[in-house]
Amino acid sequence: MSEPSPGIYEFDMLQPRFCEMLISEVENFEKWIRETDFEIVRPNSMNNYGAVLDDFGMEGTLDTLMKDFVRHISKVYFADVGGFDLDSHHGFVVEYGVDRDVDLGFHTDDSEVTLNVCLGKQFTGGDLFFRGMRCEDHVNGQIYPEEVFDFSHTVGRAIVHRGRHRHGASATTSGHRINLILWCRSSVYRELKEHKNDFLEFCGECKRENERKACALHGSKPQGKKGVLASEGGAAAS
Repeated sequence: MSEPSPGIYEFDMLQPRFCEMLISEVENFEKWIRETDFEIVRPNSMNNYGAVLDDFGMEGTLDTLMKDFVRHISKVYFADVGGFDLDSHHGFVVEYGVDRDVDLGFHTDDSEVTLNVCLGKQFTGGDLFFRGMRCEDHVNGQIYPEEVFDFSHTVGRAIVHRGRHRHGASATTSGHRINLILWCRSSVYRELKEHKNDFLEFCGECKRENERKACALHGSKPQGKKGVLASEGGAAAS
C-alpha cells in the first residue's frame, strides 16, 4: 500500500480475470433488466448507470469483503471515523463513457470509509480528483493547495479513503470505465457523532478553526495557507 496524499491509500487488489467475471455478471443483469423491462434503483443520486450489487446476490460476499478486508485496513488508518467498527455497507458498480455518465460532480460519500476499485474496460480520462476532508458544516468550504490530489485509474487497483473526503471524477473521454464501489458504514460512530460537539479531527477546516481559536487565546496569528472556494460543482453528499 502507498499513501500518495494524506488520508488516501492505494494498492493492487483484484486479478484481471476476476474483474472480467464481475463485469460479465453486471452485463448479464443489465441485459435481463432490458429484456424484462424491470425497473431498478440506481446506485446513488448522482449516477444514472450502474447497478447495486446487493440486489442480485452479492450482499453476503460484499459484507465479508468489508469485515475481513476493509475493516482491517480502516481500523488502522480511519479509526477516527469509526473504521474500527464498520457494520454495514452499500455495494455497487458505476459506469462511465460517452454513451453513459461522462463525469461525476464534486461530492462526499454517505459512508465512513469508501473502497473504490477499477474493473475495466478500456478508457481514457476519468481521473478522480480529491480536495480535502470536510465535516457536514464545512463541505462547501475552501480548497487549499495541499489538499489537491488527482488519481488515475488502473484495472484491478484500489483506492480507499474516508467518505467525507471531497472528490469527483473528471470526464471519461473515450471507452467504457466500470468501477466497483463499497461504502462502509459504522452505526456506532454515527450514533457517537450525534453527541459530539467539539472539533472533528479529520476535517481540515475544523482543524483550522481550532488553530484560530487557540491563536486568539494566546494572542498570536495562525500560520495557514490561503485557499480557493470549492468550485468543482459544489460539494454535496450523495
